[in-house]
Order: sequence, then structure tokens, then C-alpha cells
Amino acid sequence: MQLNGIHHLTALTANAKANHHFYTQILGMRLVKKTVNQDDVLAYHLFYADGQATPGSDLTFFDWPVPHERRGTNSIIRTGLRVGSESSLNWWAAHLGALKIPHSGIFLRDERLSIDFEDFEGQRFSLINDDGKGEGYSWDKSPVPAEHQIRGLGPITLSVSRLERTDVILRGLLQMRLAREYNLAATKVVVYEMGGGGPRAELHLVGNTALQSAHHGAGGVHHVAFRTTLADYHAWSDRLTEFQVATSGPVDRFYFRSLYFREPNGILFELATDEPGFTADEPLESLGERLSLPPFLESRRQEIEANLKPL
Repeated sequence: MQLNGIHHLTALTANAKANHHFYTQILGMRLVKKTVNQDDVLAYHLFYADGQATPGSDLTFFDWPVPHERRGTNSIIRTGLRVGSESSLNWWAAHLGALKIPHSGIFLRDERLSIDFEDFEGQRFSLINDDGKGEGYSWDKSPVPAEHQIRGLGPITLSVSRLERTDVILRGLLQMRLAREYNLAATKVVVYEMGGGGPRAELHLVGNTALQSAHHGAGGVHHVAFRTTLADYHAWSDRLTEFQVATSGPVDRFYFRSLYFREPNGILFELATDEPGFTADEPLESLGERLSLPPFLESRRQEIEANLKPL
């Protein structure tokens, strides 16, 4: 039993319409599920991914009318977006530049070529060259050429005030492997890996005791989810109980099953199954074109749709 990598990352936006434009028209990702937050049906939950809605390619957003994030430690501070080559990074540098989106230019971090940039709300990203390793499926309606499209998530970078406490959870409970360390601006970064490893299956952990804890807001990250399977789902639930970790208990999100818990510094983690996936209620070719609701919310469709602003 092991985790297989990053499943999805969920962030916050205060402007769903601008968010939809940025991620589909500027980043060229596919909206694969337009639904609502199942715990707050007044808010969109938007899922962007690759052309086939592959687990590990999902970047999702809750649409909440909140102030901007107060940055700090004990939070997820940067999200990796994988592209397939150095040529793709050159294309992205030119693309972002033409749109006057500030970026770092291409540089080497952890022996990988990268570009750092932010979205319109300050959401922090790195485009990472993964040399085309692992699955990734283009979307034929994307404004980004197929060979340069974003292939998926990873690595994900976390800042914590007590690194050793998070290490116990990552290695002891979640059975991640300590892969290596590198320095970033004189700060040590510890890399943990899952499954087959590589950028799509890595967490990068930075210890920082000098900053106050972050406060959730637009432009910040809500949680990160790790990939498991339906076959292992209940075993992970039992393992969390064995380690005396307080959890949400099993949660059926219809498109996947989830377990939520916080690591000791307060960052919210989720274990999410690959199955059944986003084609559970609509065909692959028309994903994201209409509002999707899980069966237990379908009877409230008219009410829910009346409270959502068009994208």
C-alpha cells in the first residue's frame, strides 16, 4: 500500500469568471468539471486538468468572496505545473511575456529548468520541465499548442515552522521516501517522493520559523490531495486511526472518495481515490460544459443554478 503521487490541489479564488478565463485561455487547461463546493453550494468548485482529466493533473478552485491570502509559513507556498521540454519553457516565457505577466525567466532549481510566475490573485506557480516523462494528454481545444500544454501537477512546495513534525507524518504515516535535499536562497529544502517518484510525485518541504502562519484567502491554497485507489481506501482510513490522527472519516465526493486530515503544522491533506473519475456523470468529450451535481444535490439543481453567476 502506497500513495502514487499528487492527485489534485485545491486553491481559492474570489473571482470565478476571471479565474476561468486565466486557466483556460492563458494557461490553456481544460475545465473538466464545473460543479459546486459540496459543503457550500453557493460557491463554484472548478476543476482544470489535462485533455483526459487524468488524476494528478487537477488544479481546482473554490470560489469564495474572501480577502487576499496573508502569506506566511504553515502553508502550501508554490504549485508545480509540468511541461514536457526546455522548448516548452521557452514558449511559455515568450507567452507570459507577451501577455505582460511577470515571471522569473528560465532558471535551474533542484537540477530542473523552471519558470516562476503568479496568476492575477497572486497564486504562486512554477512551470517545471519533466522531460515528457509519465502520462499527459493534450486538449484539442486549448489555445496553447499541444506540445507545450501543461501536463499535470507537481512538485508541491510547503513551508512549515516545525519541519521535524511534518517529517514524522510524511515518512511514518504516509510512507513517503526521503529523496534528497537542496538549497534555495540559503534555505534547505527537503524532498519527499511517492510511488514512482519524479516531479508529479514529490513534496518539497521548507522549514521556516521566522514567519507568522499564513491566513487563507484568495490567491492561496486550501489543501493538497495525494493519489490512492478504491482498493486501498479503507486501509488508509484504518492506518490514520491507528496513528491516532483526527480525520474527516470517509467522504464520498462522487467523482472520488476522500479522507481529510491536518498534519501537525496545520496544513490540510487529503487522500483521494483515482476512481471513479470525472466521467462518472458525463462523457469525456463534453466534460465541464454544464453544471455537474452529485446525485445527492441533483434535486436542488434549480436553486443552486439560480445562485451561481455565469462564467
